[in-house]
Amino acid sequence: MYYYLIAAIIIAIDQVTKWYIVKNLELGENITIIENFLYITSHRNKGAAWGILQGQMWFFYIVTAVVIVGIIYYIQKYTKENKVMGVALGLMLGGAIGNFIDRIFLKEVVDFINTYIFSYDFPIFNVADSALCVGVILLFIHMLFFEGKQEKEQA
Repeated sequence: MYYYLIAAIIIAIDQVTKWYIVKNLELGENITIIENFLYITSHRNKGAAWGILQGQMWFFYIVTAVVIVGIIYYIQKYTKENKVMGVALGLMLGGAIGNFIDRIFLKEVVDFINTYIFSYDFPIFNVADSALCVGVILLFIHMLFFEGKQEKEQA
């Protein structure tokens, strides 16, 4: 299905960019892309978003496996007539698997996108994190604006 292709593309981009960072930058090395806004910074995270739950790998293995199975279930069951939801779930699946690969093989997640937003140093993230966030936002938009309309049309 089309949504699994989205996930595969996200996984490929995520893993290639992380491989490049690991092979070419020292941990903590920083490359300026746009001064005071965007940097490439080699960083590792043994926890979740914003570094919470550091070192709780078994927790992440279990939760991520459950999430991946749940996303696949929803793709199979609910996306045949619902493209926005399918794209959202495809992005989320790719992001979840991308970070899961890091946790399994590296025991940490490779992060490298470092942004400053109005002088706030946003936590460093990666392609998988971005796909997860965009997927969640799309799913939220779908639930707010489209799900009620589809239910009315079906009734």
